[in-house]
Amino acid sequence: MLRIEKHSDGCVSRLRLSGRIRSDHIAYVRSAMSDGCARTILDLSDVILVDLEVVRFLIGVEDEGTELFQCPPYVREWMLRERDEGPEPGSSDAT
Repeated sequence: MLRIEKHSDGCVSRLRLSGRIRSDHIAYVRSAMSDGCARTILDLSDVILVDLEVVRFLIGVEDEGTELFQCPPYVREWMLRERDEGPEPGSSDAT
């Protein structure tokens, strides 16, 4: 189960995500992020489990400028490996 707590301070939006994040939660997280703030921080300190699509989502939002705060080490390592490997041949991410 995913829990999202949102805090805004001026034009900085901080989302604290807790629990398990599955691919079907990505739309909820995206929606919570779309408040027009100039800067978004995803606090991942209480995240216990993610799946591959969530890792790819986190890579994408980080590349777009979202700060990932307290990203669990296993998630960061997975992100680094995904970045190194790039998209799978034949996947929808391949160009």
